[in-house]
Amino acid sequence: MRVGERIAKRRGELGLSQTQLARTAEVSQGTIAKLEAGISSGSSQLHKIARALQTTAEYLTGETDDPGKGYVPVPSTESVASELGLVPVREIDLSLGMGSTYLDVPVTETIRHFPIEWLRLYTRAAPEQLFFAQGAGDSMEPTLRDSDLLLIDCSQQNLNISDKIWAITYAGLGAIKRLRALPNGGVEMMADNPHVSNATAYDDEMHILGRVVATVRKM
Repeated sequence: MRVGERIAKRRGELGLSQTQLARTAEVSQGTIAKLEAGISSGSSQLHKIARALQTTAEYLTGETDDPGKGYVPVPSTESVASELGLVPVREIDLSLGMGSTYLDVPVTETIRHFPIEWLRLYTRAAPEQLFFAQGAGDSMEPTLRDSDLLLIDCSQQNLNISDKIWAITYAGLGAIKRLRALPNGGVEMMADNPHVSNATAYDDEMHILGRVVATVRKM
């Protein structure tokens, strides 16, 4: 059985299309097609293709008939992170205005891994209750700067500590503000920048996403 036949056979066993295999192996779909059609009998990418097929180059070239012989699975990100004592935290691609930012935009997430001991310096919340988001604007200067990366604790959504900094929604906008509970039941949304006016929210006008517990800043 030639190389292309073994690739096609193994690909079928794993339920992969040529496009899916090419994407996983990080080669062109044309490379896979030529190998399977016998137009090409070899490839400098054979080791990458074999790894994507959960086997070895020796199996694809016919040196062994056992697809599992010598194959060592690449450890998953999760298993490596667990071995290193790291936990996943979401990074949300949404700038929370310092000022304010409209929230009706597509949001994507990236998973980052951090040492649990580092997170515990700032919060006792479970990692799934945390997320990073980037701030934007200058209303929280000098405490927070434009493009600071903010660690937000979503387990804290009740205003039980006044004058702390919170991620909120107000009138359909996302914002980072210092909050203070008022005797009349309102909440004062304060900017640290003295040139930016404060505002007051009543009833259900303002909702808390979480408390800002840490910031990462470029130097």
